[in-house]
Amino acid sequence: MIWSLSLLVDALPKHTLAPTTLLRSATTLWISNILIFASWYWRLDAGGPNARDRRAVHGEGSFLFPQMTLDASDPDSSANGWSPGFVDYLFLAFNTSTAFSPTDVPVLSRWAKLLMMLQASISLATIALLAARAVNIL
Repeated sequence: MIWSLSLLVDALPKHTLAPTTLLRSATTLWISNILIFASWYWRLDAGGPNARDRRAVHGEGSFLFPQMTLDASDPDSSANGWSPGFVDYLFLAFNTSTAFSPTDVPVLSRWAKLLMMLQASISLATIALLAARAVNIL
């Protein structure tokens, strides 16, 4: 991701890329950023998907999902047997790339905080460079 971003940054002042190619490249980089980090969060949180599936309730991990704060002893609670799936981590990664924050999912561990900082930095750089180039073209 960082290498791709550096190639994009290198191409900007040279004006070697057409505006449509630049837009496609930046969009692809931004979407890749979301998918790669969602995969990392999904694979690394609480021992990975297999370890989470073996537990009756997801009560620990690097991210505090709202379902984890519900009373699991209540039979009508949506927390019964709940475990985060890939879509939960995709949502987290999407919010990190668009709002530059985890929104409704607090981050508990240092490794997750560092990864989210890296993801937000890549996203911010991609969006800022694209905006700067668009203004320059106008």
